[in-house]
Amino acid sequence: MARDLQFPLVRTVGFDGALVTFADRMSENANRAALAFRSEVDHLQWDEVTESSASLGSTFVRFDTQRVSHQQMLEKLQHLIGQKDWYNTPLPSGRKLWRVPTVYGTDLAPQLDDAAAAAGLTPEEAIRRLGQSRVRVLTIGFAPGQPYLGPLGPEFNIPRLPSLTPMVPEGALVLAISQFVLFSGPTPTGWRHVGQTAFRCFRPERADTFPLRPGDELVFTPVSREELQHIRANNTDNTGGATCEEIAP
Repeated sequence: MARDLQFPLVRTVGFDGALVTFADRMSENANRAALAFRSEVDHLQWDEVTESSASLGSTFVRFDTQRVSHQQMLEKLQHLIGQKDWYNTPLPSGRKLWRVPTVYGTDLAPQLDDAAAAAGLTPEEAIRRLGQSRVRVLTIGFAPGQPYLGPLGPEFNIPRLPSLTPMVPEGALVLAISQFVLFSGPTPTGWRHVGQTAFRCFRPERADTFPLRPGDELVFTPVSREELQHIRANNTDNTGGATCEEIAP
């Protein structure tokens, strides 16, 4: 069973992949380890590695089986694991802090009140706490450029909805299980729609198609409905009024 496994755990995945798993559930230090380990693999520039990525608590490495065997790759990754305490390793440099104007509640994000009640908070207190939360891009997936963000405070460890919302728009900020997801396109969801932004996570018309990177941090700053409408009317660069700065090492 999962609780009997010893982490970090190194396994092969498919024909040409290896997975280094740091925990069997998402936590801040497991995600930190996954991001730091992936960054180190990229920094080492091993000739046999063709691709890497990080998820909530794991690092995936794709490798050239003509250059290295599965066993050799596993041994190489296991050796790297032993070089340091990855759970307490600093996060990679070059990360950015984004501040994203966000309307909480109203008809633009109609499930804020429900989420607040599930968290045992008033809507006003939920907005205050969510608007002050500084969350990390834990991983990107499900849709192009779409971030999973967290962790939020334990009060927001609320379950998904029992049924799907038929559609939320691009830029929707949704909440469940102590995480935000910022939707990169219109989609059905079982997560609660608590905020609305004009931020675009997927910009195929630009060189920086995916503005967010794992390890970046975001604050979803509360604004009024009127402010968001003004941002949308003048959103020529598709940032949705967001500002960003590099996080100091």
